[in-house]
Amino acid sequence: MVAIKYNDQSQQISLMIKQMKLTIIIPIYNEEKTIPELIARLESLSKTLCKSHKLSEKEIEFIFVNDGSTDTSFNLLKDYCLEYIGRKLVNFSRNFGHQYAVSAGINCSSGDHIVIMDGDLQDPPEFIQDLYSKALEGFDVVYARRLRRRGEGWFKLITAKVFYKLLKRMSPINIPEDTGDFRIINRRVADTFKGLKESHRYIRGMISWIGFHQIGIIYERDKRFAGSSNYPLAKMIKFALDGITSFTAFPLKIASHLGMLLALLGFFYGIYVIGLKIFTDQTIVGWASLTVVVLILGGAQLITIGVIGEYIGRIYDESKNRPLYIVEGIYNKGGIS
Repeated sequence: MVAIKYNDQSQQISLMIKQMKLTIIIPIYNEEKTIPELIARLESLSKTLCKSHKLSEKEIEFIFVNDGSTDTSFNLLKDYCLEYIGRKLVNFSRNFGHQYAVSAGINCSSGDHIVIMDGDLQDPPEFIQDLYSKALEGFDVVYARRLRRRGEGWFKLITAKVFYKLLKRMSPINIPEDTGDFRIINRRVADTFKGLKESHRYIRGMISWIGFHQIGIIYERDKRFAGSSNYPLAKMIKFALDGITSFTAFPLKIASHLGMLLALLGFFYGIYVIGLKIFTDQTIVGWASLTVVVLILGGAQLITIGVIGEYIGRIYDESKNRPLYIVEGIYNKGGIS
């Protein structure tokens, strides 16, 4: 199989297929233990939607995006998608990341409405009925807002809450709290999303930035069906940085204000020292106070440089204009492309 490289996001994946009513996008990374249960619940959902919303099974498509899995996830999904109509597997050439997998799914979707959900079954497929029903009321975006997050430790819950609070205060965009990527969007939102070119992706923020008519509905997030989280602390920190730096320049303002504050304190401290020397007999003996001042100033400078460096690094990444991802192949009932 020859790797396919897409140089223009608007042309990354173009498929001439019948327009669907509903597309469900599921990014996958090392979920071999979950895939059989995931497929069973998706198939059950498809039958339920056909009855409750008078859809044909041919109007519902599942798009799995294999994000460079190293287990048997690819083989399981390939066998499934080659056998059944309306089931599609987009296979990356390597691991690019969850946000890029979701982007690939949106880029090759054809549905009037598109659902984004995780493949670990923390996002219950059955809740898609509620999202779809709400979207049919005329909403462009319906996002699932977490009432409870089962199976997640206190550290992740606390840090997530702090992050969303900070982002809400810093960003001019209203990004809903306690929401992930689990949501449904309509075709005009999907088409608008395809035109967003940034390489550092924070999709829930990007969709909030697009605007239109958005609403949230409450659900309870399940614990993982099997295995462990694919988001360790390092990935969580990177994801948080992408969210902050993509939607606000507030950290740069903080760095600037911190510099001005320290300069002002240094100025007054200098006047104080000179005043002691001229008008009193007191002298400052020793190096401890000087060392403290130097350490404070040095630390503030390094923090400021680090913040600026984060933004410059993102400018550098954008200037390379590389494709967001590379697709090894697309597998469905019609064949392999």
